[in-house]
Amino acid sequence: MSRSPSAVLAAAVLTVSLVASPAAAAATPVPTPPPGVTGAVEDLVLPVEDIIGEVESLDGTESQSRRGTEVTVALTSDVLFAVDKWVLTAQARRRLEQVAAKVRTEAAGGVVRIEGHTDDQGADAYNRRLSQRRAQAVEQVMRTLLDDTGVTLQARGYGESRPKAPNLVDGKPVAKNRARNRRVEIVFDARQ
Repeated sequence: MSRSPSAVLAAAVLTVSLVASPAAAAATPVPTPPPGVTGAVEDLVLPVEDIIGEVESLDGTESQSRRGTEVTVALTSDVLFAVDKWVLTAQARRRLEQVAAKVRTEAAGGVVRIEGHTDDQGADAYNRRLSQRRAQAVEQVMRTLLDDTGVTLQARGYGESRPKAPNLVDGKPVAKNRARNRRVEIVFDARQ
């Protein structure tokens, strides 16, 4: 049996009226749908998405997020590398020491993924190679910092395929978003 949208609405209003005021419901006649008016009654099904909180440093060069037991620490490439390079800067080692300390205290062991990312400037193939080299540079330093922890390190470059924010908005480049997309992420499972 199908009902018209107006009949469904009338039934909903009546139900609310009955719950809100039984005396008012007794005095209010139940409306009947006009003859020949029908409509399908459908359930509303809405997707449920994970809400992932992200904590970002005041200067925007580092962020941390958690999904279940998986922790992701992201460092912008601007703090790790010179433009278009994959050799770590002097300050990069200090930042990576802080991340390694976090991995030591929080990681459950197993695999620690080091993922390189770029913005949309340049060719896809170039960006994949650059992001892979950057991930490997970070892996090399992290290997020395975590050598006695028993974790396995894996480095992979994704180029521009996984942006955190849109590189372009309304067809125009957004420098702040591009800077967020140029990053290396250290991903590990936390102890429970």
